[in-house]
Amino acid sequence: MKLVLASNNAGKLAELQDLFAPLGVQLVRQAELGIPEAPEPHRTFVENALAKARHAARESGLPAVADDAGLCVEAFGGLPGVDTAYYATQHGYPKGDDHNVTALLEQMRDVGDRRAALVSTLVALRHADDPEPLVATGRAPGLITRERVGAHGFGFDPVMFIPALGKTFAELDPEVKNRHSHRGQAARAMLELMRERWFSPTPPV
Repeated sequence: MKLVLASNNAGKLAELQDLFAPLGVQLVRQAELGIPEAPEPHRTFVENALAKARHAARESGLPAVADDAGLCVEAFGGLPGVDTAYYATQHGYPKGDDHNVTALLEQMRDVGDRRAALVSTLVALRHADDPEPLVATGRAPGLITRERVGAHGFGFDPVMFIPALGKTFAELDPEVKNRHSHRGQAARAMLELMRERWFSPTPPV
């Protein structure tokens, strides 16, 4: 089964492709099909993920899956949240993962409460007008470090310290990270929903 991924992020594609492999699902990035990114005007992850999935499904004619994820910092009232991808631009930097990390470390330089969570919401649709979207969420709580630690991963991985593991996400091998990450949690929940709703055995006649 081929699904269009409503994202052009290569890191997301690699992580989700590994996680979806057990179902024999092949993910293709929307950019490879010439589909532009959808607007993300909403203030919650689930609303934006649904909008992106509907857009990708409508433009491609394929089932679609979309991920909306972000960093929610306790000291900032849950922000940057859905604006995570553009966090750097709010503080005078160009858009980009490394600039996001730089801006975050600067904004939290004198902040004592380092609690934060990486949150992921996945939405899957059989077609653009699917009235019953599958929705799965994952949440990885941790602490923001005071400097970058580790060389793996992407996004905020170098500054997201997971107390239960004693390491940042960027210090973990991809397989270990996928077991504990917000996106890994959401993907596993989505796999179960797909097995139940989309791939269940045909009932006897």
